[in-house]
Amino acid sequence: MKMFITGGCGFIGSNFILNRFKNGKHKILNYDKLTYAGNINNLKTIENNKSYSFIRGDICDYDLLLNTINTFSPDIIIHFAAESHVDRSISNPTNFLKTNISGTANLLNASLNYLSNTKNKDFKFIHVSTDEVFGSIDNNLYFDENSTYKPNSPYSASKASSDHLVRAWNKTYGLPTIITNCSNNYGPYQFPEKLIPLIISNCLDEKKLPIYGDGSNIRDWIYVKDHCEALNRIIYKGIIGQTYMVGGSSETSNLNMVKNICIILDKLKPRPSKESYKKLISFVDDRLGHDHRYAVNSDKIKTTLNWEPKESLGSGIRKTIEWYINNEAWWRKLQNPKF
Repeated sequence: MKMFITGGCGFIGSNFILNRFKNGKHKILNYDKLTYAGNINNLKTIENNKSYSFIRGDICDYDLLLNTINTFSPDIIIHFAAESHVDRSISNPTNFLKTNISGTANLLNASLNYLSNTKNKDFKFIHVSTDEVFGSIDNNLYFDENSTYKPNSPYSASKASSDHLVRAWNKTYGLPTIITNCSNNYGPYQFPEKLIPLIISNCLDEKKLPIYGDGSNIRDWIYVKDHCEALNRIIYKGIIGQTYMVGGSSETSNLNMVKNICIILDKLKPRPSKESYKKLISFVDDRLGHDHRYAVNSDKIKTTLNWEPKESLGSGIRKTIEWYINNEAWWRKLQNPKF
């Protein structure tokens, strides 16, 4: 299988590529712009693999995108590339609209152009999206494949728009697409500005641990390798035109998440003062338009594709903390390029 992957140097994309080389024989072309969140070193272990190739490219560059797809002739396109940090979308929404909406439209048009010329009957377009497109949900309720879109941030609005474009290209032009909406990912190679790696690195640096508002906002967390396995099931067994919700069934508040990280680090890497890292917790002004709760119902993918997450929140967080402790040079370079 020949896989064309956008954003493969990012957090989820690089984990997916590494997962594929462990679990199957594929030819993969990684097309990535290498923005601040794209790190080519994430894939250093496979850079010399004859089945892997990399092209630095922007999905907003239609000519390069089309030429690359036509030359590579993929059996499947997996679309990870996106601007993804909510705080950045609030301060500078324009980049999010350009990449997540216009870039996705470019990719859909290029895919349709390619497919019309090749007539590849096995071709699929997998669009990797987020549960944030559905906005916030009340306690005891869950997002599912029929949930109404109610995005509340420029980021989630741009991803919602990209979902709608993918659906439209399937319904109007017959492009064989599948949409996935996943809950919050965590694990190796996540850029340090996101909550979990930020808290881990701040603990190790004895810095304040900032928590928005009162920390009561709830997220459903999924270990990134479980997400990658879900995508594998969808690639091979997913039904064209369908949407699949992918959740970790691991809800917790932001405050509890931070406290749990502190408790684990107290054991693995105690502070010189012997005080708990929880002493570093600091509450800051809440994020604008901060969604209170995300929660995903993954029954569809569990029952139809026989997938479920392997990692509990406890086991996944411990593995993540251990990875960041053992790979300090990786995240130090992102904090300080001269490291």
